[in-house]
Amino acid sequence: MTGLLVLGVFMALAFLSVPILTSIIIASAAGVVALGFTDRLGIVSQQMLDGINSPALLSVPFFILAGNLLNGCKLTDRIFRFANNLVGHIRGGLAQVNILASLLFGGISGAAVADCAALGTVEVKAMRERGYPADFAAAVTAASSIVGPIFPPSIPLLIYAFVSNASVGRLFLAGIMPALLLVAVLMIYVYIVSVRRNFPREKRAKFGEVARSAVDGFLTLLAPGIILGAMLTGFTTASEAGVLACIYALGLGLYYRTLNLDVLVTAFRDTAYLSTIALLMIGFSATVGWIMAFDLVPQQLADFILGNIDSKWVFILVYLLFLIVLGCVFDATAALIILVPIMLPIVDGFGIDRVHFGIFTVLTLMVGILTPPVGIALYIMMDIAKLPFEKVARATIPFLLPIVIAILLIAFVPQISLFLPNLVYGG
Repeated sequence: MTGLLVLGVFMALAFLSVPILTSIIIASAAGVVALGFTDRLGIVSQQMLDGINSPALLSVPFFILAGNLLNGCKLTDRIFRFANNLVGHIRGGLAQVNILASLLFGGISGAAVADCAALGTVEVKAMRERGYPADFAAAVTAASSIVGPIFPPSIPLLIYAFVSNASVGRLFLAGIMPALLLVAVLMIYVYIVSVRRNFPREKRAKFGEVARSAVDGFLTLLAPGIILGAMLTGFTTASEAGVLACIYALGLGLYYRTLNLDVLVTAFRDTAYLSTIALLMIGFSATVGWIMAFDLVPQQLADFILGNIDSKWVFILVYLLFLIVLGCVFDATAALIILVPIMLPIVDGFGIDRVHFGIFTVLTLMVGILTPPVGIALYIMMDIAKLPFEKVARATIPFLLPIVIAILLIAFVPQISLFLPNLVYGG
């Protein structure tokens, strides 16, 4: 009963728009009191410290810092130019460029919000100048931003690796094919819409222009390859790869002469803020997890589901629907930290690969940034495009169809996620 109380308090506070971190703190405190440990409230701080006392979590602030440094060094123009030369000639040219640029930039920042904020201004301005409706430009930018969190290096996948004890290297490799599939599905959808609405295409770039833009952006685009390669070859651990990413970002900033004191101060300040919030959420969520384990919630839930659902495919479908609803009202990080440990006994019971489970869990939760009331990508694009929130939300809703199709394919065809990690690491 204590576990249900904790979940009930947390969900009630979240529905009342209490900040997620505050909701987790109050829920964990309520759980400790309900367990009768009021004379030993030090348990909360002990569990919190145990929750963040992990070498694997060192990589999170380093990858956040690397993304902030690369964003601050204004490398988005090079990415956008290269993407434009590659796919701008397809019907709906700049919308196609928008999607491809999100994939390329996702390999640098690893976060959807960074994608919206950094690329959004450039993309929306360019699309509006070419005659695209402002709400469509904002919707494409928001929808394509969810590619970043599953394409390596990915901050949500790092957090999932921590809470599930899964391999970071396998997860990063597993995210590549699903990210490419999502990009392909979105580009096909944009092509169909562009033909119907007669959106323009850009002039086909000559080979020399493509080559020059590739060379110009090569060092930037090389960042995810260096990070992933260093980990796969055993040259670095995940934490050391985060340090390597920071060093590489600093080197690029010096090479392009875009690194200055303001960029450094802003990058370190934003990293300190985001890392503190993330680690506090992880720490207090660990307390919630301890309460759940103490109350045998994961085992009871596993017994109930395994006793009533005899097909893993039915379970996956029900779970996906639950995640979509959950993502509408909860922050993805908090949902990962609290939900995944509860679900792991069920996942193992059905024989679902934890890496595969992590990919479709993270991607499905990311849909929440495109839907009210959380919808953080919608709020960012509302500000960038100077449009009412309702207009951006209505324009984004049709993009959920190709995204859901991609999620279903990824969830029900495990080899889309597992082919590369099994090829490199073995089955």
